[in-house]
Amino acid sequence: MYMYRSDVVGSLLRPPALKEARRRYEAGEMGAADFKKVEDRAVDEAIDMQIRSGLDAITDGELRRYAFYGHLIDAMEGFDKLGGWAIPFRNEQGERLLLQRPVVVSRLRRKRPMCAEEFTYVRARTAHPAKATMVSAQQAAAYYDPEKSSSAYPDIDSYLADIVDILRAEVDELIRLGCTYIQIDAPQYTALLDPEMRDGYRQRGNDPDRLLDLAIEVDNAVIRHHPGVVFGLHLCRGNNQSKFYASGDYGPISRIFRRTRFERFLLEYDDARSGGFEPLAEVPHDRTVVLGLVSTKRPELESKDELRRRIEAATEFIPLERLALSPRCGFASTMEGNAVTGADQEAKLRLVAETASDVWGGQGRRRAARAF
Repeated sequence: MYMYRSDVVGSLLRPPALKEARRRYEAGEMGAADFKKVEDRAVDEAIDMQIRSGLDAITDGELRRYAFYGHLIDAMEGFDKLGGWAIPFRNEQGERLLLQRPVVVSRLRRKRPMCAEEFTYVRARTAHPAKATMVSAQQAAAYYDPEKSSSAYPDIDSYLADIVDILRAEVDELIRLGCTYIQIDAPQYTALLDPEMRDGYRQRGNDPDRLLDLAIEVDNAVIRHHPGVVFGLHLCRGNNQSKFYASGDYGPISRIFRRTRFERFLLEYDDARSGGFEPLAEVPHDRTVVLGLVSTKRPELESKDELRRRIEAATEFIPLERLALSPRCGFASTMEGNAVTGADQEAKLRLVAETASDVWGGQGRRRAARAF
């Protein structure tokens, strides 16, 4: 199977025209057909930009979503979009913001596919390899509240049973449509590596290691076994308007590498909060690690020399042939986007592609497909 040496995690900055169109559409000032035209144009530009940058694998930029998990919320009946508990994000300067999350309030019913339009649109526009990105079952578990959700689901297990069925059906549909690379986004795992958050779970009577085992079980149930399809697991420590919510190395959750069925792990490694490369020694010999060495939170452009040094440092724990390169996360996990410009974004993606080509040479995808 082809090895994608340069990758992108998923979300890209929403153009101002798309943000304004979404505002007008949600306010009832723009019709669905006109809004769709603006969306399509923005996705076309995102496809062209990624191919121009030289990436081996691209996405649609998640531009049709209000947040990286929006495809789940908008495709289902049963969620209160902003009624869940708020999660705090912060930065190194101590600035904080709260993200209001969804909560399930009635039995889930699928209104439409979650990702099919996103994938088929990209596939129709270019022959370049493209992947689909999906929220994990473990992330969706965070949208259950014992008080607000119990009238719909008596406990979280019954809710997760429906979530697994929904996500599994979506995976099956994407594969039927020809998708051979599916990325599962699971930032909730990193709440189980942060020392303070682990203590918080224990104080509330939850064993973080048991929660980790349950998360692995449900995500394995979603992806199952599909020969010829690459499943990637993206793990980051939170990403909202250049802020984060967790810190710590991957050590406490390293059994994810051994016990999940994912073939590819997209990991955040752009700053000191991410810890060292030592946990990569736990990755089985038949799995690939995509090093997220390029920041999406800061506009400063990393140097190729520094990226090459860090890739070399990682090879102390995992062979070079089992590594690839990407940004550390999306550029806009939420509609607002990170504190970078479109020019910053393109420069960073080009840096990823050029560095991967320098490091892996002919093993990388040297020539980009042309968009139609």
